[in-house]
Amino acid sequence: MSIRKINFVEGEFYHIYNRGNSKQKIFNDTNDYKRFIDLLFLANSKNNFNLFNLFKNGNLYDFDRGGVLVDIGAYCLMPNHFHILINPKKEGGVSKFMQKLTTAYVMYYNQKYKRTGGLFEGKFKSEHINNDRYLKYIFSYIHLNPIKLIEPKWKDVGIKNNNKTISFLNEYIFSSYLDYKKENREQKIILNTESFPNYFLTQKDLESEILYWINYKL
Repeated sequence: MSIRKINFVEGEFYHIYNRGNSKQKIFNDTNDYKRFIDLLFLANSKNNFNLFNLFKNGNLYDFDRGGVLVDIGAYCLMPNHFHILINPKKEGGVSKFMQKLTTAYVMYYNQKYKRTGGLFEGKFKSEHINNDRYLKYIFSYIHLNPIKLIEPKWKDVGIKNNNKTISFLNEYIFSSYLDYKKENREQKIILNTESFPNYFLTQKDLESEILYWINYKL
């Protein structure tokens, strides 16, 4: 049995990610993305939840979580993988959160698509972010991921059309980017930005940082 190399420490920052088995899609339609995003909120809870009752009784985001397991600073969902930036709140919180999140999503996915077995490529991957410069970069890295959907080789050959790229990011609803742009979405409750450095005091600060990395030449 494999042993995870990273010990998650409260107050530290970690980049969590995983993808589908053999790079297969894990999100096939809008409802799949939305279910995973809902679960980012629901699974990050000390209390257990029943999706049937929550759907039946009203807004999922009114659920009393009884406290969170991790603070989430950013996330992005892509067709065959996901990224989450977290800050652990309690010992064992990361593993419990990820177990609840992925188990609930796989159950939903397998039932919907009439399949069995694992969906993800083994255990989730994690990276400890141990310096301020890299932490700031990770916010951009996570939110820039969707560019690959319209410019697959942009990191190698550059961006062909900056305006088109920025517009695409501004319309991509399956990440936390729009929440940092101060849009009033109910999903904003997933984030706890107070646990992370306030790198982007204004919307212009965020846009400037994103534009910097779009134009950055390796």
